[in-house]
Order: sequence, then C-alpha cells, then structure tokens
Amino acid sequence: MERFINILVLDNKEENIADLKRILSGNGNNLVFAQSPEDVYDELRRREFGIMIINIDDEAFGGLAFIKQLAKEKLGIDSYKIITSARDVNGYQFVKGLKQGAIDYIHTPYKRSLTRAKVGVLKKLYFKDLRINQLLSNILPENVLNDLNTYGKFSPRRIDDGTVLFTDFVGFTKISKDMLPLELVKQLETYFTKFDEIVERYKLEKIKTIGDAYMALAGVTESNQHPAIRASLAAIEMRDFINTRIAISKAMNEPYWEMRVGIHSGPLVAGIIGTKKTSFDVWGDTVNIAARAEQHAEPNTINITKVIAEKICDYFNLTHRGEIPMKYGGSLDMYTLETIKTEYSLYGEGKIACSEIRKKADLMEMDFEHARKDILNKLKTSLPEELIYHDIKHTLNVEKSAIRIAKLEGLVGEDLVLLRTAALFHDAGFILRYNNNEDIAIQLLQTMLPNYGYNAGHIEVISNIVKSTKYTVQPETLLEKIMCDADHDYLGRPDYTTIANRLRKELEEKGTSMTDEEWLKFQLDYLVNTHRYYTNTSINIRLGGKKERIKALKKQLKDLQELRIKASK
Repeated sequence: MERFINILVLDNKEENIADLKRILSGNGNNLVFAQSPEDVYDELRRREFGIMIINIDDEAFGGLAFIKQLAKEKLGIDSYKIITSARDVNGYQFVKGLKQGAIDYIHTPYKRSLTRAKVGVLKKLYFKDLRINQLLSNILPENVLNDLNTYGKFSPRRIDDGTVLFTDFVGFTKISKDMLPLELVKQLETYFTKFDEIVERYKLEKIKTIGDAYMALAGVTESNQHPAIRASLAAIEMRDFINTRIAISKAMNEPYWEMRVGIHSGPLVAGIIGTKKTSFDVWGDTVNIAARAEQHAEPNTINITKVIAEKICDYFNLTHRGEIPMKYGGSLDMYTLETIKTEYSLYGEGKIACSEIRKKADLMEMDFEHARKDILNKLKTSLPEELIYHDIKHTLNVEKSAIRIAKLEGLVGEDLVLLRTAALFHDAGFILRYNNNEDIAIQLLQTMLPNYGYNAGHIEVISNIVKSTKYTVQPETLLEKIMCDADHDYLGRPDYTTIANRLRKELEEKGTSMTDEEWLKFQLDYLVNTHRYYTNTSINIRLGGKKERIKALKKQLKDLQELRIKASK
C-alpha cells in the first residue's frame, strides 16, 4: 500500500537540495523546499508536514533558535525534525537541538543509505502516530482530545442545552435468539456503520452502542448551531435507510429489522470516566427522557419530546401524540417526527434538507454526499457497457487520487468538496457521447447541482475544473491542476500497464485498432510529448514512476522492432 508524507526542507544550499531530491524523491515523499522563514511559516500554516529537515548552518533560518521560535508559535510541533550540518556537531549542540525539538542529526553532504534509513524510520513513526490518533479520535471527541493534549485532563462540564438521540431495534431479544452470533454481529455492523456515516455528516457525536442501542449527541462536543435540527435530519435519514432495507427484504421474502428513534434536549453533564479503557459519556435526566422517548416510539418512527418539537416545528412536519405515561410515573408530551416540510426539502420529497436548513444548522451549504450518491447511481446505470476504461471504477480512482493530492497540497473544506464534485462529474459526459464529452458533463452538473445547494459560484468553479481536463485546455488554478494530475495519476503508478490495456480495449471497441508497435508508439507519444504533471506533489511522487514507464516502453518498442527486422530477413 502506498503511503505519502510531506517533508519540509529548510535549506538554501543547492548541493544539499539536489542531493535530497536524488535520494528521497518518489517512495511517497513529497519534498517541499523553503528558502526563508516566511516560506516556512506559510507552508506550516497551509498544510501538515510529517518530517522537517533543517540545515542549522543556513543563516537565513537562524539555526537552532528558529526551531525554538517555531515551537513557541506552535507551528510544526507534531513534525519529526532532523537537524543537518556540514560541521561536526558536538554533544552540547546535539543535546541543545534535542531540547529545541529535533529528534535526529545528519552530517552533510548526505549519504544515500544513511539518509534514507533515518527518514524511513521517522516515516514509520509518523504513520504509527497517525494510526494512534485515528484510533483515539474514534474513541474520544475532538474537544476532549484537545484538552487532554493541552492540559493532560478533561474536566467534567455542564451543557445547558444538549440534544440526545437514541435508536434501538424492535424485538431484538427474539431476533438474537433466531440468528447465529456471527451473522447477528455482521447485521449490526451494517446498520451501525451506516448510522456512523449519517451522524458524522450532520456533525453529531456518536457516544456508544449498548447491544442493539445506538446513542449520539448534538450540541455537546461541538458548538454548531441548532443541534435539534441536525439530530432530526440525522434521525430521518436513519429511518429512511431502515425503511429501504425493509422494502428490499420484503421483496426478497427475507426477514427484516425494525427500528425506533427517540430525541430529547436539555441540560447534561459531560465527562470521561475510568483510568483504563477511558470512555466519554453524558449524564442527566435528559439522557433518561431521550431513552424513554425511544422506547415509546412506534416501529420505524421517530418519537420526539415537546422540547424538540418547539425547536424544529418551523421546518418539519410533526404529528402530536399527546401525553404519554412514563415508566417511573408522570407523563411527557410527545410528537412523531414525520418529514421535512416540502418547501425546505430537496425535490419536495421531505427526505433531504435544502441548502437553507443546512446553512441554518451550520452544515455545509452543499449537500455533497447526496449529490455524490446520485451521480454515482447515474454513472452505474447509464454509462455504456463498452467503456471499460472510462467506467465508474476510473471515476472513483480519480476521486481518490484527487483527495490524496489535495491533502498533500493542504486543501480542506469547501475547496476539497468542489474538487471531489468535479472528479465525480468529469467523465459523466460519456453517458451521451465519446468525443468532447466534457461539455456534456458540464451541462449535466449545471442541471443537477443547484438541487444540492451548490450556488452559481460553486458551479462555475466546478465547470472550469471539468473543462481543464480537455486536452486543449491548460489548467490555471490549483484545483484545476490537481484535477488534471488526479485524472492521470496512474501514469506514474505500478498499475499503469493494467489500466493502459483497458484503454486500448476501449479504443478498439470504438473502432481504433492498433498493432502492438503502434500501441507502444501511441503511449510514448502521449507520455513524452503531450502529458505533464502540474502540481509539485504529483511531480514529486509520480514523475519518477512515469519516467520508468517511458524507459520500459522504449525498451519494449526497441525489442519489438528488432524482432520484426529479424523476422523480415
């Protein structure tokens, strides 16, 4: 599996720069060279670097004092730092470097094996750190992790108005008796994985699962507006997912699971408990009432309290259920959450929120996930079967490459969404025609995307990104350059031959057949005379592989021509 890392080099010495390019280029290393402190500040604020290589002889950076200054400004604090020098660093200097945050030392000029070995060790540590952080983020909320990293503890805190969402499956005890344990766990994983995806999309925080019960919060671990609206949107999507599964199961005459959902808002206390296997949890009557609301819901419905109803009634269709007795005495006024009101829903179906509600609830105006789902479904059903290169697999590979390049280039947020949207639409024109398909793709996205909250500015950017994939157009913006590089990322990858052969077969289906020699010349002409990588990231991580492809193809062509000449004698 390929793994990629940004490496920031603080050095102005040309010999050192040339040596590092020769020694470290490729292998997933994206080398970025800074010539001044200003360059360093700009780069560290823009993107994440796993390793920093700092020449302490370079007066432009001020030696070890500059490392201390970066730490003071909390820049690059998570990067592994290597100090380099052409002088022999004595023990005092080395210890001082370690105190300033350096972790290793390399004497210049660089030795190939030693440099690769030291950088390789730090890369392993970096990726191990990423894995640990990912695991921690799956266990504890981001604000809890931030407090633990900063203060070493997370103090319990009161939340005046948090929203709690509970789900569970109807008759789960009987279901569990009738199923094999492994099959039961697989089913739960399918449902809870989908719930995780929905919860993340609406900026809720999953707290835990207890058997078949699923608990999530809104407005507790984050400060986004209108947590009750976000929880309600998530609940509707969960319910609709379950209803779809039920319909499929009924059509196939298979057993199915039904679900109940309950939501309530009110005061909570949040904190972490335990010194081993620490967990984050919330306490208070609000949790108990939300659980009671779920228990009193009818199968495949969402039961909400009056508190929630008052917060969301302007945007959702509700049915008043009246006072419902509680298990331990008393009663609560309950409502059934039905659908989003027509005027606030996509296509007027009451299932997916329009951009107005999304903005109000501090969600991204663009509903990317639903747009992605719909365009992928369209590609699956409408792309001609003879397209074995420009198929949906290619679209998904381009999206994946675009995400990776964007991350290394420091793109996040709205820009990344616009780029991914363009990647998903860039070959949609093949649905109608093979040549000049980009114009059709642009017409299609201009028709579809307004339905998902994309405004005129968004659509213009996406259209230009798609247009930049034309052979006759030069990309200008960073987004356009990333798109072009992602579209041809495979040219520098080990799987080049497999993908290129799919293109050859597709061309044959379209009436363009080539002999083996013509095919080799066709590839070489494109790789040598037409194609280029535009972003520094792709130049760093893919150009070397592309050069290897060119070298291999030239050898194949030479061998083939020699065989032909011999055969003709």
